[in-house]
Amino acid sequence: MDIRVESVKFDADRKLLDFIDEKVGKLERFFDAIIGVEVTLSLVPGHDNKKAAIRVKVPGNDLIAEKTCPTFEEAIATGVDILKENLVKTKQKMRGA
Repeated sequence: MDIRVESVKFDADRKLLDFIDEKVGKLERFFDAIIGVEVTLSLVPGHDNKKAAIRVKVPGNDLIAEKTCPTFEEAIATGVDILKENLVKTKQKMRGA
């Protein structure tokens, strides 16, 4: 699975990139036909100013989760949890079709 990370207006450190690889890499356990994943990290104004947008490319569809939290790690973990549920639903729909 190809995981592409883009950080907007800052450079993500190795620790954060490793965290993303670890968390996002686990999505393949829930749906084995994932084509690729794009993670976009950005800073937004406000208290919870770390935004992570995760786009999972699957055949016939793209699943997207966006979360804004106090830390990038929290935003990524929450987004991955949402995508796990959506991937399971997508897999069930594909089996039923």
